[in-house]
Amino acid sequence: MQAFHADQFVLPLPTGHRFPMAKYRLLRDRLAAEVPTVRLMPAPAATDGELALAHQPSYIAAISDGTVDPAVMREIGFPWSTAMAERARRSVGATIAACRVALREGLAANLAGGTHHAYAHKGGGFCVFNDAAVATRLVQAEAARAQRRPFHVAIVDLDVHQGNGTAAIFRGDPTVFTLSLHGEKNFPFRKEAGSLDVDLPDGCGDEAYLQALEGALEVLGHRFTPDFVIYLAGADPHEGDRLGRLKLTWDGLEARDRRVLDWAWQRGVPLAFAMAGGYGHRIEDTVQAQVNTYRVAAQYWQRWHNRAR
Repeated sequence: MQAFHADQFVLPLPTGHRFPMAKYRLLRDRLAAEVPTVRLMPAPAATDGELALAHQPSYIAAISDGTVDPAVMREIGFPWSTAMAERARRSVGATIAACRVALREGLAANLAGGTHHAYAHKGGGFCVFNDAAVATRLVQAEAARAQRRPFHVAIVDLDVHQGNGTAAIFRGDPTVFTLSLHGEKNFPFRKEAGSLDVDLPDGCGDEAYLQALEGALEVLGHRFTPDFVIYLAGADPHEGDRLGRLKLTWDGLEARDRRVLDWAWQRGVPLAFAMAGGYGHRIEDTVQAQVNTYRVAAQYWQRWHNRAR
């Protein structure tokens, strides 16, 4: 299974910054050592033209040349630098690459991404450009060359925070279904209406979460027939997350991943996934949750590989 990574994912930040940037390198190193079926591939940088499929050109230019409004950068939460701009492009490029591979092989991944708080005209919540939105528009455009009907994409967002930017970008678009399970009282405090939003109470544990997910996937299946799925496999619903406020165990997170991947597999729908959020009290717990996701995904990739024989 191909998974896309870049050294640029690890952005130098000021001492004491609360974003756990080291998790990307730790995840890469553990996958290389422990999950041999995952092939780590270099992440390309998204071009201006690709980014413009979901973002305003003026915003892309401002991020690129450093003229972005300081208030926007404060909302994003990172100081501007050329390294920050490059990281944002490669985070999107990795999801684009993963989607293209998944369309051929059934399953592929981005070690970063899941930047769902970015709107068309601004970023927020550690998200600069919206990788799922850009990748969705790109695979739709590329599919349009080969078929005469619309290409339908479901974005299944299981980060603990609602994907407000994604919901806003695709509002009213019948070719994209945005599903989000998230903490009702968590960031962002002003939610955007997606295709299906499931608000969860603080302290929600495995049984209630998985029941809510099962119901949401059933609704998705009734309302929408996707040609492709983009899955945001956030580690932050874990009980050890300092920002999550939910109480999923390791087993609960694994069951969540299996349910989403099996939902796509049973329907023969290719899937690309990104890691999204994770802010464990112990960074090792965040990385463990992500490694567990890759172990499950590698099993489903093998099923796709066997099916193709």
